[in-house]
Order: sequence, then structure tokens, then C-alpha cells
Amino acid sequence: MNPSERIDKQIAELADWRGQMFARLRKLILEADPDITEEWKWDTAVWSHQGLVCAVGTFKKTVKMNFFQGASLEDPHTLFNAGLDAKKTRSIDFREGDAVDESALKELIRAAVAYNVG
Repeated sequence: MNPSERIDKQIAELADWRGQMFARLRKLILEADPDITEEWKWDTAVWSHQGLVCAVGTFKKTVKMNFFQGASLEDPHTLFNAGLDAKKTRSIDFREGDAVDESALKELIRAAVAYNVG
């Protein structure tokens, strides 16, 4: 099974709001950077473009979007709400019913890609 199929399978297995949020985040990631690569690492969905960009994981009450170089990124819309003390990473925890600022999130994804590309 290739990484995209593994991600499809994980989304399909989540029959609640978490699956819907995961699918929405995936769509935004792919729209933000059509050249991004889907991978499956550490039993998690990961996206890379000349280095690791972000990962999405599901938990009991959250869907977490982790940015591998988040501490180095500007966050003008204050999207990061978790892992704020980590040396390199920053995360966004989405909970049931949370709104998603799609344009701000795409901007952050593009910034993460730009950081990798240099």
C-alpha cells in the first residue's frame, strides 16, 4: 500500500468529525503546494517538499497538525496553539467544532515549504 492509500485508509476508518477534519486538512495541504509529497512515517501521515513540512495525527479529542520547522515560521494569524515551547516544532490542535481559517492555514503551509526550499 502506498502512502496516499494508507492516508485514505486512515481517513476512512475515522467515521466521526476527526475523519472529516483530517480529510479537510489534507485537501488544504495539497492545494497549498501541488508539488508536496505524501508520505507515511512513524505510523503517521506526513507531507514533505525538500524536507519535512507537516504531519497530521488523530487523537481521542483532537486532530493535530504538526509543523516540523514551526518554531522558525512567522505565525501572523496565531494558528499555533500547541507545542509552543518546543525547540523546532509547532502544532495546531483542532477540536470538534473548531473553525479552520483556510487561507491562513494555506499561507502557513506555503511558508513551511518556502523555509525548506530556502
